[in-house]
Amino acid sequence: MSQENFPAVGGDTLTACLRHWAATTPDAPALTFADFAEDPAGRRRTLSWRQLAERVDAAAGALPVSPGDRVAVLCPQGPDYVIGFLAAITAGAIAVPLFDPGLPGHAGRLTAVLADCAPSAVVTTAAARPGVEEFVGRDTAVVAVDRPEPVRTWPAPAAAPDDVAYLQYTSGSTRSPAGVVLTHANVLANVTQAVRGLGLDPAAATTVSWLPLFHDMGLVLGLITPLALGLRSVLMDPLAFIERPVRWLELLGDHAGSWSAAPNFAFHYCASRIREADRRRLRLGRVTAIVNGAEPINPDVLDRFHTAFAAAGYRPELTRPAYGLAEATVFVTTGPAATPRVTTFDRDALATGTARPAGDGVRLVACGAPAGQLVALVDPDTGVVRPDGSVGEIWVHGPNVGAGYWRKPLESTETFGARLAGDDRSWLRTGDLGVRHEGELYIAGRIKDLIIVDGRNHYPQDVEATAASADPAIRPGSVAAFAVAGTDTEAVVVVAEHRGHAELTEPAERALAAAIRRLISDAHGLALRDVLLVPPGRVPRTSSGKIARGACRDRYLAGDYGKALAR
Repeated sequence: MSQENFPAVGGDTLTACLRHWAATTPDAPALTFADFAEDPAGRRRTLSWRQLAERVDAAAGALPVSPGDRVAVLCPQGPDYVIGFLAAITAGAIAVPLFDPGLPGHAGRLTAVLADCAPSAVVTTAAARPGVEEFVGRDTAVVAVDRPEPVRTWPAPAAAPDDVAYLQYTSGSTRSPAGVVLTHANVLANVTQAVRGLGLDPAAATTVSWLPLFHDMGLVLGLITPLALGLRSVLMDPLAFIERPVRWLELLGDHAGSWSAAPNFAFHYCASRIREADRRRLRLGRVTAIVNGAEPINPDVLDRFHTAFAAAGYRPELTRPAYGLAEATVFVTTGPAATPRVTTFDRDALATGTARPAGDGVRLVACGAPAGQLVALVDPDTGVVRPDGSVGEIWVHGPNVGAGYWRKPLESTETFGARLAGDDRSWLRTGDLGVRHEGELYIAGRIKDLIIVDGRNHYPQDVEATAASADPAIRPGSVAAFAVAGTDTEAVVVVAEHRGHAELTEPAERALAAAIRRLISDAHGLALRDVLLVPPGRVPRTSSGKIARGACRDRYLAGDYGKALAR
């Protein structure tokens, strides 16, 4: 698709886009929600662009806010979430996409975020309102977007491209959540970058998503991209996906030109949980692309997914590995429409900062190249760009990069105001390590998660993969490796979830721990301080599903996992 025939976004702000599509395609479907809670088959509820705009205006008119106030979105996943988010922006406020307080395990994070953004109002649904009011207290106005009252007639404030549209709170994988300040211009630029990078044709596309709308990838995929380009968005609840992952793939097959995105675990979950009889019914030849946005991406998981769904018409080139982060709205790089490139790098060379292809070692998946933005691999200590083939911190510069963190000037300057040697432009420091090899970006891991022992770098996800290979009952993607202070140097701990932990005898557990120690010693030259096998669900994760290694380390040091087995 050439630049010349690339369809323009509907306006220069999110509100202008909504007005444009409501005026030019009023009866076209804007949003479909497949409700599996009411009907196991997924009862479809659809809003046209006109209906969506009318409901957004009604909810906006019920918000007692002034320009610049924050409005927290505490709706369950569904059309009301979309309406609440857009109503906040339409009313001239700054939306803060969050979640219903009833979401298990996230009350502490929600409390911290609400304290940080200090919303003047909250939007939710009538059904969720009692619980929301109890959670936020009486000093914050609560509006039910499905029953907005009283509704006032008022001139909707005209947004400008540089106005703040919303605060995207980070998942908190390495620090407490911080709100990324994103303008209308930032997010619309990122939509254009993502669609061009993927080579999608918006005129024949439908987005399909189960991702939480409070997460950056879920918000941009399921709400902002279709809003900007006038696409139909098909949404489902994340819980419906967890209950039966085939539902996601069925929805993809229901729409020609469908595309979606998911973290690495979703590909593994589908390949391992969807029965052969259900696979045969799928129509995945209608899919345009599925973006894998995890970092780093597990190549074995991709192979398994491609094999599992080949008979349903899915081809490897439909999987589009990508890299991104909330501070850059979401999208930074993606690969071409081709079978994902997997390169094996020498493990010892990688440990010293050089990516040298080898016959055996660490297999990494290429995440492509940037579109409409710049990416540099930088020595984090000197600010000097490192040559291709050398590991460095990923720095990003482009119109999609946020303005900073909400009311955190020092952290904003440190993260968003980096300077390359000899370059006056501001760059975003991602905190991620990567390498550029043959024109594509490969992700090595997080700087703060890096395990450094005796001057050598070890990437935790590499150690975790080795540990997981010790026993099929160790849950893939549910292992945490991290360093703790030792007597003379850092010591390494592995915590691994085991599916059958309740049935493990002490001798069997001791033998498995010894096997993990041997594998990691042979592959990485590391002597582990502790190996802990734990029941499923005990390795903490961020709100976006990533392993929270810092939180796991804290639990270990606090003694929450009990005593490790004797060596």
